[in-house]
Amino acid sequence: MKKRVKNILAIVVGVFIGGLTNMLIISNSSAFIALPKGVVPEDLESLSSNIHLFEPIHFLMPFLAHSIGTFCGAFLASKIAVNHKLRFALTIGVFFLIGGVQMCSVLDSPLWFDLVDVCVAYIPMSLLGYKLAVK
Repeated sequence: MKKRVKNILAIVVGVFIGGLTNMLIISNSSAFIALPKGVVPEDLESLSSNIHLFEPIHFLMPFLAHSIGTFCGAFLASKIAVNHKLRFALTIGVFFLIGGVQMCSVLDSPLWFDLVDVCVAYIPMSLLGYKLAVK
């Protein structure tokens, strides 16, 4: 029973900390890379109506938020899980991948960003989080 509770906690903590990390990076991204005038990163409508103003550099922080958030969540899930650590890390990766695919369908971002984000930021980063957690 104790194992089951720790494994459930691994998923809850992984999703929570991964999501928190993602949001902290997105919320503070304009301090590092100024967004075009009038864009509010937390407002989906603002992003959608102004995405045409974005240059490639503006997609760096969202990519980092997605990949670092997934990495942190998968790392913690792997550390907390009692067994099947890879499965738990990949569960976090798939959870965030679903969110990333959903954002790709809602936000009209460039295809190159969608491909890089979906192919690199989620499953590979969850695998990296797992590898570093079990070392």
